[in-house]
Amino acid sequence: MSDTLVRKIPTPQIDAQSRPFWDAAKEGVLLLKSCVSCGKTHWYPRKHCPFCASSNTQWTQASGRGTVYTYSIMRRAKPAYVVAYVRLEEGPTVLTNLVDVDFERIKVGQAVHVLFLESEDGVHVPVFKPVITQEAANHAE
Repeated sequence: MSDTLVRKIPTPQIDAQSRPFWDAAKEGVLLLKSCVSCGKTHWYPRKHCPFCASSNTQWTQASGRGTVYTYSIMRRAKPAYVVAYVRLEEGPTVLTNLVDVDFERIKVGQAVHVLFLESEDGVHVPVFKPVITQEAANHAE
C-alpha cells in the first residue's frame, strides 16, 4: 500500500537567479549550480558559490537520483505527507517531499528519484519517490 501525497505543494518564490531552475523543472529537468572555480555543486540555486564565494557558477543537469538522508512524517496534517532531506548523487542535500511512499517502509539510505508535481499556482516543483527495486517488488507480492 502506498500513501500518496494528494495535497497541493506550496508555490515557491521565483527570482531572476532561480528562474532557469524553474524553467527547466517545467520541462522535467533538475538543474543544480556548480562552481567552476572550486568544482563543488550546491543547492539552493544562487549566483555566488556558498563554498568559495565565486560568481563563476554554471547550471548543470542533475541525474535526479539520490538517497533519503532523513525524513519526518507529518501525520497531523490532512492529508498526511512526508518531508525529507534527500542527498543527491551530485552531493547537495535538498529539502523536499517524498511521494508515492508507504509511510511504514521509508528508510534512511533508501534510493529515490525525482519527479515534478505542480504547485498551487502551477509551478513544477521537484519531489522524490522511492526507486522500486526487484527485491522490493518481490516483497510486495
